Amino acid sequence: MKIITRTVWILSLVSLFTDMASEMLYPVMPLFLQQIGYSALFIGILEGFAEAIAGLTKSYFGKQSDRLGKRLPFVQLGYGLSTISKPMLAIFIYPWWIFLSRTIDRLGKGLRTGARDAMLSDESVPATRGRIFGFHRSMDTMGAVLGPGIALAWLYFYPGNYRELFLLAFVPGLFAIGASFMIREKQMTAAKQIPSPRFFAFASYWKKSPDAYKKLVRGLLVFALINSSDVFLLLKLKQNAVPDAQIIAMYIFYNLCYAILAYPIGILADRLGIRKVFLFGLSLFVIVYAGFAFAGNMIAYLALFALYGCYAAATEGVSKAWISKVVPAREIASAIGSYSGFQSICALLASSLCGFTWVAFGAVFSFCFSALICLAVIIYFYLQKTDTAEILPDNN
Repeated sequence: MKIITRTVWILSLVSLFTDMASEMLYPVMPLFLQQIGYSALFIGILEGFAEAIAGLTKSYFGKQSDRLGKRLPFVQLGYGLSTISKPMLAIFIYPWWIFLSRTIDRLGKGLRTGARDAMLSDESVPATRGRIFGFHRSMDTMGAVLGPGIALAWLYFYPGNYRELFLLAFVPGLFAIGASFMIREKQMTAAKQIPSPRFFAFASYWKKSPDAYKKLVRGLLVFALINSSDVFLLLKLKQNAVPDAQIIAMYIFYNLCYAILAYPIGILADRLGIRKVFLFGLSLFVIVYAGFAFAGNMIAYLALFALYGCYAAATEGVSKAWISKVVPAREIASAIGSYSGFQSICALLASSLCGFTWVAFGAVFSFCFSALICLAVIIYFYLQKTDTAEILPDNN
């Protein structure tokens, strides 16, 4: 049986190009915003608000995708909006405009994510779900290697020319849009019995969701409350006087580790169990955040970013595969979208809280606090007597 199908390949390539465009700007944004006078608190609120928009709209549009029996239109429009947002940053630097650009970008993410993940799930069977999501994450993250690499080269030849870089990021986004038109959508039956969802009705799925889903999501959301934006890791390097070029290089290294490890860890999750691999990833998060609190040299940062890449590979795609195994196939987009809605609120609180504690108590306190809460989440999952992934029979 062919595991990586044509649809999986194209969706993965679309994600690669889109992430290349986004990640050309992501490691540069905190440096750029600090250069023009914005504080860590502002950056935290900006990132938290942007992720909240993404999560809340994932819930709404995930349910719309299930109701209409359509996936591809949501995928194409979502990637289109994210592409349009890139050159906007080259026009103005006013706070409201920066918020608008980030909002459009994250709205695009919200539009596409539930439908795209459902398409990936439709291409899998339970025994291959971990590796398919892992392969997609690997390709997606390869874009996060290539994008910062282009940014690093650009800033080497044109130091401080951020606005031109924002325009350059538009190009791979156009490739993503073009590739999305090569996807062939499977015929689905529209679920007419599902009413048109309200925008903030992501909590409605929670009421009817399986107990296994609720147990899983409770733990994931507590972790989301302390899993602040990666920009704070970059700000920690900046605080320790690491040059901008080395900061971007570190970020590239992290994404390279993530991209290389995502697919093999997905295979490992299929063989050893999703729960075991996910808890391993959370353990690495504890080590990384505790390490960032006290690290002060480049060798330590290099080791921590390598571990951080392994953590991301063991949790991002794996967590979605876990969710998709504890709900019926027809509810996957709604389940992921509903989780993302709750997660978005947690993301807003997490990044805002990290920005506040950073300003009020310092970076060491912020990182240690996150590490301790993550340790509590590990204990929560460990003490559950039954592997959540096995509570319901396999879908599909």
